[in-house]
Parts: sequence; structure tokens; C-alpha cells
Amino acid sequence: MSEQQAIIVPQISSFPGHEARARVIVRWLVQQSIIAPELSTCGRTFKRMAYGIAPGARRVVEHPERLPFEQSVHGLEIVYKRCIYTPTAGFLEEAGCPECRREIGEALFDSLEEWMPGHTDNFSCPLCGHEDDINGFLFLQPCGFSNLGFIFNNWAEAQFKQGFLDEFAERLGYPVSLVKVDL
Repeated sequence: MSEQQAIIVPQISSFPGHEARARVIVRWLVQQSIIAPELSTCGRTFKRMAYGIAPGARRVVEHPERLPFEQSVHGLEIVYKRCIYTPTAGFLEEAGCPECRREIGEALFDSLEEWMPGHTDNFSCPLCGHEDDINGFLFLQPCGFSNLGFIFNNWAEAQFKQGFLDEFAERLGYPVSLVKVDL
């Protein structure tokens, strides 16, 4: 099994009260026995501290046999800072305007120099002037731009069920992107 991540990202650049909402999500995942209630050294970053996988994870994926129960890196890590989430291999950097439906990828990805430090949450289409949160634009491959991200280490091959992603989004209060990353 190759190393990978399934990252759930709310489609909003500056999630209001992001740390408090993350605690609500963690409580829900613990109550469902999807993750362990305590941090342990089962992560990849953040001094390897993450919430370990729990037996209930089998209920929220299409292929439970592919879950990383036997791997040392299998936990949920939460990112609380502004981050760009894209696939690491083969990302095409293609994006479109939801208003004029034209390709604007190069300009949009160039604008991330303003977005990343938080100078703006928005992007304006250089072709028609439509302005929205950067997450409101169309991307050919799933990606996300937010100050909140949920990284499930080595869960991508198991494939989250759509119902789980829908409930995750409902509990966050925002639509989500699922970004799959091969490491």
C-alpha cells in the first residue's frame, strides 16, 4: 500500500471560529468511533501527533479492507493555518470562472501570493470581473484553500462514502472538497 492522504477541506478561505468547529468535528468522529479520543504518535507531521483510526472507520468508507489499521501512520491531523491543498502529483493548475466559464487557471494560481498571507480571500476573474472566494471558482481536480483542513493519513485508498462527506459538510456548515494526495 502506497503512502497517501485524504484531505477534507471546507470551501471557504477564512473559516470563522475554525478551531472551535474542529473540536466539534473531533467530538462527532470520536462518538462515531471513527477516530480515537486521544492524540497519539500515528501522524506524519506535527511531531507525529494525530487522532488514531478506530473501528467505526469501516462504516464510512467504500473499501474498509484498505484502511491503514496495520500501518504506523494512520491518524487524523488537523491544520489550523491558511493552506493550499492540491494533489502533489499531476496537478494541472487548471481553473475556470463560474460566471463566464472560461479558463483562468494561470491568473488564479498566480494570485495565491496574495491569498496565502491572508491579504484577500477573493479572486477576480481577469476576463469578466466576477469576484468570489477563491473556493467559488471551478477546478478540474479537487483542491481546497482554507485555514482549516482535516488530513486522514493513508485513508485515501479506502474512499470515503459520499454520505459521510455530506454529513461532514453539514456539520461544518460549508461544502467540502476531498483532496487525494499521493506521497
